[in-house]
Amino acid sequence: MANSFQTNTTLAVDGRNYQIHSLRHFDTQIDIKRLPFSLRILLENLLRNEDGVSVTRDDIAALANWDPQAEPAVEIAFTPSRVILQDFTGIPALADLAAMRDAMVELGGDPEKINPLSPVELVIDHSVQVDVFNKGDAAERNAEMEFSRNQERYAFLRWGQTAFSNFTVVPPGTGIIHQINVEYLARVVFTEVGDGEQEDYTAAFPDTVVGTDSHTTMVNGIGVLGWGVGGIEAEAAMLGQPITMLIPQVVGCKLTGKLPEGSTATDLVLTLVKMLRAHGVVGTFVEFFGEDLDHIPLADRATIANMAPEYGATCGIFPIDEETLHYLALSGRSPDNIALVKAYAQEQGMFRESGTSTIHPTTQYTHVLELDLGTVQPSLAGPKRPQDLIPLREAKAVFQETVTSSKTETTKSETETSEPTEAEKPYVLDDGAVVIAAITSCTNTSNPEVMVGAGLLAKNAHAKGLTAKPWVKTSLAPGSLVVTEYLRAAGLLPHLESLGFHVVGYGCTTCIGNSGPLPRDVTSAIQAGNPVTCSVLSGNRNFEGRIHPDVKMNFLASPPLAVAYALAGTMNIDLYEEPLGTDQDGNPVFLRDIWPSPQEIQEIITRFIDTDLFTSSYRDVFEGDERWRTIPTSTGQQFSWDKYSTYIRRPPYFQGMSREPEAIEPIRGARVLALLGDSVTTDHISPAGSIETNGAAGWYLQQECVFPKEFNSYGSRRGNHEVMIRGTFANTRLRNLMVPGMEGGWSLYGPHKASLPAISRLIFDVAMAYQRDKTPLIVIAGKEYGSGSSRDWAAKGPRLLGVRAVLAESFERIHRSNLVGMGILPLQFQAGENAKSLELIGFESYDFDDLVPGAREITVTVTTLRGASWQFTAKIRIDTPKEWEYYQHGGILPYVLRGLLAPESTT
Repeated sequence: MANSFQTNTTLAVDGRNYQIHSLRHFDTQIDIKRLPFSLRILLENLLRNEDGVSVTRDDIAALANWDPQAEPAVEIAFTPSRVILQDFTGIPALADLAAMRDAMVELGGDPEKINPLSPVELVIDHSVQVDVFNKGDAAERNAEMEFSRNQERYAFLRWGQTAFSNFTVVPPGTGIIHQINVEYLARVVFTEVGDGEQEDYTAAFPDTVVGTDSHTTMVNGIGVLGWGVGGIEAEAAMLGQPITMLIPQVVGCKLTGKLPEGSTATDLVLTLVKMLRAHGVVGTFVEFFGEDLDHIPLADRATIANMAPEYGATCGIFPIDEETLHYLALSGRSPDNIALVKAYAQEQGMFRESGTSTIHPTTQYTHVLELDLGTVQPSLAGPKRPQDLIPLREAKAVFQETVTSSKTETTKSETETSEPTEAEKPYVLDDGAVVIAAITSCTNTSNPEVMVGAGLLAKNAHAKGLTAKPWVKTSLAPGSLVVTEYLRAAGLLPHLESLGFHVVGYGCTTCIGNSGPLPRDVTSAIQAGNPVTCSVLSGNRNFEGRIHPDVKMNFLASPPLAVAYALAGTMNIDLYEEPLGTDQDGNPVFLRDIWPSPQEIQEIITRFIDTDLFTSSYRDVFEGDERWRTIPTSTGQQFSWDKYSTYIRRPPYFQGMSREPEAIEPIRGARVLALLGDSVTTDHISPAGSIETNGAAGWYLQQECVFPKEFNSYGSRRGNHEVMIRGTFANTRLRNLMVPGMEGGWSLYGPHKASLPAISRLIFDVAMAYQRDKTPLIVIAGKEYGSGSSRDWAAKGPRLLGVRAVLAESFERIHRSNLVGMGILPLQFQAGENAKSLELIGFESYDFDDLVPGAREITVTVTTLRGASWQFTAKIRIDTPKEWEYYQHGGILPYVLRGLLAPESTT
């Protein structure tokens, strides 16, 4: 490495020497005292990876001389220490690597070059589904079904664990990826043994991570810089490619005061989501500071950091301080690691001392916001977006205001239902009926205060004889084994179970749409009366159609409130003024009667949560149970693809690939596959949830002799592109404006002459018809296109359907990057323009001719079916020179593969 600023030096900690790139030494050359904590981490990353090519002296100087008010314009190359994957996105990433090995062999290269160059950790947490609930053996039975459904997928992951170096897998039944990351995987300060000129050495540097899940940001709560990226971008990082980014603006958020009694960390984060969304922090780093961080526990910090995607930031980070060290000790990190974290952070100016506001008195931010925690009220968010905050006092009124409009929306029910529960009986459901109440998601199950609070509330409710309403599907999905153990040790688990909140498994479950089928009588009641049904979950996402296709309104809430709404059974209730039910003597019981005090909660946490819980829970974290250990796997450098598999198929991205990239061709005669409105999320684009029997994916599986009861979910079949492209744009709530009055994955196969009628078909069928015509496709959309989870199939699916460009009013950060990574051109309307103002209705053809590397704008020629044409300009959202290279090669993966075949071709 170049080391042009001569920052390489030695740090001694407890008699052991570590090589570091010293920011203290760098500060003698360029004053960096005003840099926020997060930018110091980026600066060290550039110093350590300076090679004169990807990272130059000028790049380092540009970051060191950061102007807080400048619009991001300078590109840097960030090299994360490690990559973390969950199984839904990890399996297609692994399949791509396996296909790259095949392509490497076919092009005459060495398949061993396709290997992760930095540690990759995959946590299986997205596959378990809530099929069985309200039963003592629910977790075991759901796990049995999980393994039965996912045998092929898990065998593929076990092959990958042996075939690739630097690749480890956390088996099913352990917990949720982000909670495991915070509780066990995160190093805070990374160490790596290197080869020096004279002797081996140990380097120390900040732990940084990118992950294929939006909520990778949860680790920001422990002082680790990281965020979610697309699967394609993560694969490139695994293969040694730096992640290009613009030097960001950093918004400082000062937290003061303490939460009032009755308010929880969930209420705090929902309040922050609304506040930061309203300010506008998309694409920025958000850094939390203030003297009162001394009183904010790590669990609350992790909760706040987790929901950075919901408030729109790249990350939401807390500095390293004494609370960080306390949590590292509690969670079982070694004394040597803790000592290194403290010494390294203090040496590098990355440590916030108790009683101080920031890591340095002269720290500057682009903007400074402030929240007094004392103003936080008990709240919900919903019914469709996490930023739509509703004070609990207003929840009933807000529901009643929105129910009329929701009643006009159509609902499509699942054909599958779960086995009946003992409490099932025929009934009529009213508007507002809560049919799902779930304690779920890494956001809140990582936080002992809200989990113990839910347990104590359940205990108090049980003592008064309250029960959950029979139409409510209740579930408890702890984020790690640690949670179950402290709830059991404190005697709270039986009380949760008495209300139907049995442990159903260890994974994301309801939060990602794996809520499972509703009981038969519930589905029948919904079909009969079409009520506006609701879910209440302690999750982070509540987009349309995400939780369950039969549920129209989804509300995010704290775990105690999830229990409370299960008792009430309806959203049409004022929890302040109306009782949840009656006790054994017929007296009304209000929420305030059973709400636990902060003192009760803290007493439980102090008594029952200790280091032994963490060390025992993670002692054999990579081993798995007998089911996992006995899965048969293939061996060898290359995977033995099964052409009959409906789970794992060889991806087609490298078929027909040449050793050199072709010149960029203009896009001519493109037709519109979908004309979409605002806030189209990756949930609308990417296949997710259950696979419908009568959809394109369902028909394909039945042709492959798969019975509907064996369909499993789209997430579990992400390794099969044939299933995934048929489910792209197939969300039941998608509204393609080309087919007004219809919901779902419909489009029009447009005529080539004005006199011919257009034919309404499924989007997949329309795309295939255009592919037979060799017609390129585009998507036109409104604001915030691609918001939501960082799903690589939201880019992969459109690419395989033949989409060459997306023209939108604005893009979500990760999704725009993913489009480029798949060779799709992201274009943005000029300010003040959109499809409506330009009179675009979707039946025109489009030409994009002046497409040259580095261009910032492009002229779009629109031609109607009657031959009239006009032009407008659009912004090209290929934001960096590196992204132009990716686009020229047809995406990141071909770029990396060609680079490994002939490095000189991509430099």
